[in-house]
Order: sequence, then C-alpha cells, then structure tokens
Amino acid sequence: MKRVDAVHAPTEARPLYAQVKALIIQRLLQGTWRPGEALPNEFQLAADFGVSQGTVRKALDELAQENIVVRYQGKGTFVAEHTPHRSLFHFFRLVDRDGSRHTPQSQWLDCGRRTATPLECERLDLTEGAEVFFIRRLRSLSDVPALVETIVVNSSLLPDLDREGRGLNTLYDFYQSRYGVMVVKSSEFLSAVAATKEEAGILGVTPGHPLLQIDRSAWGLDGRIVEWRLSRCLTDRFRYFTELM
Repeated sequence: MKRVDAVHAPTEARPLYAQVKALIIQRLLQGTWRPGEALPNEFQLAADFGVSQGTVRKALDELAQENIVVRYQGKGTFVAEHTPHRSLFHFFRLVDRDGSRHTPQSQWLDCGRRTATPLECERLDLTEGAEVFFIRRLRSLSDVPALVETIVVNSSLLPDLDREGRGLNTLYDFYQSRYGVMVVKSSEFLSAVAATKEEAGILGVTPGHPLLQIDRSAWGLDGRIVEWRLSRCLTDRFRYFTELM
C-alpha cells in the first residue's frame, strides 16, 4: 500500500483524518480536482494516502459539512462549485416580508483601484500601501431598491476583476471560475445604522432612515481572506433571513 509521508509524519499531532483532510485541500488548491469534478472513490483515496477507508470517509464528511465537497448517494464525492444560483441564494439573505425569495438585480455605481485604507488593510489582512479593488453597487428586488453595498478585495488575489468582472450580478462563482478562488466560509455582523445622505438618495428614502448593516468577511479555501463586504439594507419591505441546522 502506498503511503504519503505527510500523513504519517511523526511530528504531526493532528488526528489522521485531519491530516487527510489537509492533503485533500492541498490538492484542491493545486488544481488536481477542479470545481464540479468527481474525487476518486474512498477506496482509491485510502490507498493513495495509506490510511483506512473509515479515515478517508471521516475527512470527506468534514469537508462536506464545510461545503468544500458535495456527496451524492450512489454517485460519489464532487468538488463544490459556486454557480450563479448558489452564490445568490446561499449568501444573499434578504427576503420579502412573507419570506419569499427573489433574484436581486445589480447596478454598479462605481468601481476601481486604489491604495487600501488602514481599516481595509486590517479587514483584508494587507500590508500598508497594498492595492485594493472596490465595487460600489445598488441591489434591487423586483425593481425595488433594497441595499447599497461596498465590496473591497485584494487586487493581487483577483488581479483583473475591474475589467473581467465589471457589471456582474454574482461574484463568488466568478472568483472560482476565473481565478480558482473558492469562497468556503463567511462571517457576518449585523447592526442598525442610519442612512447617509448619499445612501438615502440611492435608496429613495430620507437621510437618517433606519437601515440594517451587514458587515461580511469571506475566506478562501487556503484560509486567506478574499473579500470584505459592507451592505446597508432597507428593512421596511425586506427582512434578513437565515436558517440554522
């Protein structure tokens, strides 16, 4: 049986399944298996890594829980793939007052490159003087303005986003297909804020109108932060919805 030294290194303190999980992630980052592509079966992976099928299964189960792979009964395990639909409805949480979902429309208001502010350096884990790409856009539901958002990314990670991605409605599927950057985790902080004069004009409300602020950070498969996104949403007609399992 072939054994992979990295799995059996004597100084490695992590459980065996965690080591296998790390090696699978490493291969995903190297492009061994592309988004939407099937992984070898558990028997093949076990032989490759020199471990039991149970160890491989536990590693794959954890990767599936983290939405890095998708397991289909009778078909196998596949690399998770961001599609436009999944990007919208997995990460976009605004719904009508009755809970119904609608596909948001996007209007790009501004975009470009600039030197990161100190706060952007902090949020994106960048060094002083780093360049970022920013997007400012309005998102509407059923042609009704719903939110204004600002998206900031490290321009070295997504180098030509200002040209190739201009005007797109969904971005995470584009990050993956164009750059091989897969968003696997995000965190959000919610708070109540008042609309600025600029935001009020865009959203069609008066300055000071109450808005819901969604402060989101998104991470890639390699653990690096990919994006910082700040959304300010109307809640008169729309609600933020999340489902906990």
